[in-house]
Amino acid sequence: MKNVLNAGCAKKTARENALFKNRISKTIILLSAAACTMLTGCGSLNTGKDGASRTGLYFDTTVTIQIYDENAEELLDGCFDLCDELEDILSAQESSSELYKVNHRKTSKVEISDDLADCIAMGLEAGEISDGEFDITIFPVSELWDFRSGEGRVPAEAGIKEALRHVDRTGIRLIRDEEKNTEDTGAILEINDDEAMIDLGAVAKGYISERIKEYLKDEGCKGAVINLGGNVSTLGVKPDGSDYKVGVQKPFTDRGEIETVISMGEGCVISSGTYERCFSVDGVLYHHILSAKTGYPADTGLTQVTIIGDDDMLCDTLSTVGVLLGKDRMEALTEDKGYKVKLLFTDDKGNITFFDPDSGERIVTEGETLKVSISDR
Repeated sequence: MKNVLNAGCAKKTARENALFKNRISKTIILLSAAACTMLTGCGSLNTGKDGASRTGLYFDTTVTIQIYDENAEELLDGCFDLCDELEDILSAQESSSELYKVNHRKTSKVEISDDLADCIAMGLEAGEISDGEFDITIFPVSELWDFRSGEGRVPAEAGIKEALRHVDRTGIRLIRDEEKNTEDTGAILEINDDEAMIDLGAVAKGYISERIKEYLKDEGCKGAVINLGGNVSTLGVKPDGSDYKVGVQKPFTDRGEIETVISMGEGCVISSGTYERCFSVDGVLYHHILSAKTGYPADTGLTQVTIIGDDDMLCDTLSTVGVLLGKDRMEALTEDKGYKVKLLFTDDKGNITFFDPDSGERIVTEGETLKVSISDR
């Protein structure tokens, strides 16, 4: 039997309502040896030899962490304290957060924390490597679409054009320690457009899971699974020494219907898909992954991109970049940059393609298990 931690979406009609109620945004399922049950909601679960698990709601999504350690409960306390801390920094919606205050700044220069600076730096890099398809200043356009409410309304073209005037990552300058001429921590952020606003939705969860993993390593933890709304990150090994099994959700199907299984050791498996937050109008699907060049949803023939690697924040960011660029451009980018990642593409016809920069691409059969080594490149 299997224990399923699921952050996927239901079939289209039901999904468009349930998606926003459940506040779930990613597409990975964790499979482990235990009783057949779906873990949802808040609170904790102690599973004996399978360790201790706890679930909560942060960053507009469900967070589940399972730890294989004799001090699991204490470590879980530390993990969720870190979630509280980082949510208060990186949330664009919470009025008390640091990012919210940056987006509602009174001056063009603001001092920011190292955590926020790290995420902004990754976002700016993603803008460069994607030739501007990705832009962390997309927030004014995203707010027009409002995929969170579930109302399903296409913004007026004039409104999108006006919002795009304030989407320009080149108007942001991040001044780190080496440029500040001061021993203070953090950084200075300079934004030349008073109406520019930052959205770290494609970066933040990967950064948070990486921070949690670093904390657990520092505490001597030998095995853990971190699931931030489907961003699955694994630490060490399972108690029996076997691989972690991570199931990738099949797009536009019932929650828990698995497209592919990734068998791996320590690493991460992170997907972005066009079915995560979306609606249909007159038979046209509109999804939340917006091109910063057009202000409209990306149309590259892909319904999902999954990144497998060992850098959570990079993989989180690349999963969105992949949907924006399409399969061929994303493969070329991965080779050009030498990223230590593997790619899994699902197109709008249901074809599944696995790409390893060392061995090229191959077609994957639905339901197939892929044994992936992260450290071989």
